[in-house]
Amino acid sequence: MPAETDKRALLDQLRIDRTDGEAGAAAGRRPWIIGGLVLLAALIAAGLWLALSGGAALPVHTAMAQPIAADGGNASVLDATGYVTARREATVSAQITGTVTELLIEEGDHVKQGQVLARLDDTAQRAALTQAQAQLHSAQALLVQDQALLTQSQRDVKRDEDLIQRNLVSQQAVEQARTQVDTEAAQLQSQRKQIDLAVASVRSAQVQLDYCTVRAPFTGVVIAKAAQVGEIISPFSAGGGFTRTGVGTLVDMDSLEIEVDVNEAYINRVLPGQPVASVLNAYPDWQIPSHVIAIIPTADRAKATVKVRIGLDVKDPRIVPDMGVRVSFLEDRKAATEPQQRPHGVLVPSAALRKDGGEDVVFVLKDKRAQRRAVTLGGSNGDLRQVLTGVSPGEAVIVDAPAGLKDDAAVKAIKS
Repeated sequence: MPAETDKRALLDQLRIDRTDGEAGAAAGRRPWIIGGLVLLAALIAAGLWLALSGGAALPVHTAMAQPIAADGGNASVLDATGYVTARREATVSAQITGTVTELLIEEGDHVKQGQVLARLDDTAQRAALTQAQAQLHSAQALLVQDQALLTQSQRDVKRDEDLIQRNLVSQQAVEQARTQVDTEAAQLQSQRKQIDLAVASVRSAQVQLDYCTVRAPFTGVVIAKAAQVGEIISPFSAGGGFTRTGVGTLVDMDSLEIEVDVNEAYINRVLPGQPVASVLNAYPDWQIPSHVIAIIPTADRAKATVKVRIGLDVKDPRIVPDMGVRVSFLEDRKAATEPQQRPHGVLVPSAALRKDGGEDVVFVLKDKRAQRRAVTLGGSNGDLRQVLTGVSPGEAVIVDAPAGLKDDAAVKAIKS
């Protein structure tokens, strides 16, 4: 037993003790962990400080609130959308069926009234005109012949009347001579009618020949070219897709106007002659002065709308048919019977308004902060909206504010 105890003691002395090493390593890592936590906390604190100090400000677009003019003419009683239409537009075609031999137009060409747009094959029409003219000449020659025969017969009657007094000819011969005069006089009158008929035939053939030349019915601009040289055109829709019904479409640009559909529930706000502010979708910054021409006295049963025609007070080559347009029907100041009160409030872009909890609100830029303002709205004028309370003239309102923008958030105005 003593020998075994001594061996175990010797083995225990040779075994490595790891307890002290692990404890020492853990004690060495502890300062690094504490330092990392302190650094992370410092970074978080720095981020919060930057956010609170405006370093992480949201970029926003702003617009200045505009005061309303003293005449109060910016208020809108109704807004609607429509299209530019041409009151005078025509698909130009020939009055006969024929093959196009010459086409003298292109899209965008300005043409005058009576200007030649196209020509058709006129071989048959020229032949018919030549034939009619020949018949006229023949009838005129026969008229000369009949006139000569009548003159001769009249001389014969006069001679026989002198001879019968001397009993040199019989009474029957005189009567036959008189009958001959009457017959030739009737034939001469008939020939004159034949000449009139021949003249009418020549005129008809000339008209048919003129139909082979297609002319502009009015001054305007070509907006569509519908045929090509070699194609057959006809005023009738015959021949399926192989026959054109016209050579092109012509628009009188001076007849452009706007047509809008107004909900029948609000048609009582529209009056003939009422001033209108029109804005083309293609030129949103250009406001065109306009006026109501007429209210079409019928309603669309399917859409529950009434069509309104609006005249443009300004003619401009930028306005073309079928352009989209937004209109604002303005208050008619001439119809007002009470003294005008000085308008109050400001005008701001409609994009600056938003709904928040059932309220109309805007965000105003103040000291690099977004201030939420509840506002009271008035009328509208195109893209602008009247704000009666909540915003003062000259203040910068935030346009198209981010969805998550909150009151007193840090913001930074940027140029559009």
